[in-house]
Amino acid sequence: MPSWSGTAPEPAEAASAPLRLDRYISEQLGLLSRSQIKTRSMEARLNGKPVKLSRIVKPGDRLELSWTDPVNTDLLPEDLPLKVIYEDSRVIVVDKAQGMVVHPGAGNPVGTLANALLFRRLRRVNSITDSGGEWFRPGIVHRLDKDTSGVMIAAWDEEALAFLSDQFKRRRTKKIYTAIVQGIPKEISGSIETLISRDSRDRKRFAVSPNRGKIALTRYRVIRSWQGHSLVLLRPRTGRTHQLRLHMRYLGHPIIGDPIYGFKDPLFPKATLMLHAKSLSISLPGEESARVFSSPLPDRFRLMIDKLNKLNKTGKPEQP
Repeated sequence: MPSWSGTAPEPAEAASAPLRLDRYISEQLGLLSRSQIKTRSMEARLNGKPVKLSRIVKPGDRLELSWTDPVNTDLLPEDLPLKVIYEDSRVIVVDKAQGMVVHPGAGNPVGTLANALLFRRLRRVNSITDSGGEWFRPGIVHRLDKDTSGVMIAAWDEEALAFLSDQFKRRRTKKIYTAIVQGIPKEISGSIETLISRDSRDRKRFAVSPNRGKIALTRYRVIRSWQGHSLVLLRPRTGRTHQLRLHMRYLGHPIIGDPIYGFKDPLFPKATLMLHAKSLSISLPGEESARVFSSPLPDRFRLMIDKLNKLNKTGKPEQP
């Protein structure tokens, strides 16, 4: 992780008007542009204390800065099938297939959404470089787990990435998921609010904690129930890793097919994760009003619902 430390200049060297920290970094230090400051997750300490980038810098202040590296330029373009919901010169919205990893990582160096987006962009511009001479980096704004399908948005340039990322950070987006869970919740709708942190016994898992971690809030509504299963809509108000999967487990109704937080369902022992990102409401660059992008239920949902309808005749649909 790159870093920088130093002292803000004396008045004779400083700008005539007070500067916010983010402007000081871009205009006085020239380390990163303001859009890069956002997309590379810069963190700052002022006189030894963590501060927001909106903080005013004063002469003599001691600064410590750190930020993430850009996406590895060794990313390989791959011609992989993508179901595109919407695309323009700034953004692309896709219906991610279950089983597709978003970013390359250990065990998944290729075959990811990032590889597919890079290929699509290079084919469109017919070049290996983006405007400005920089290698194009797919701007992944948010993530879905490998086995979660549904709506995802990505940016084609850093300014668009910063614009979209800011909406997620400020919780101005609206995401709705569909899931089939074990059992029938006592209440047809409700909220689940907990602290979530890494599981101390398994770093790959997360756990609900009574006194540590980050606040996580999920709203849910039961759409249909059968004998032993329910179809629910989930709206996460925060974006914690594994939040929906963990919260449904915490409620006592784990998502069917969840290999980490669920239990093998006797009726669907071979089921894969029954979680789908149904819709995303977000404003696009240059637009004030939000757009809503949607994805229909995948075949795995329709097949499971058909089987439940045949086996259970008592389930009654509820109004969403």
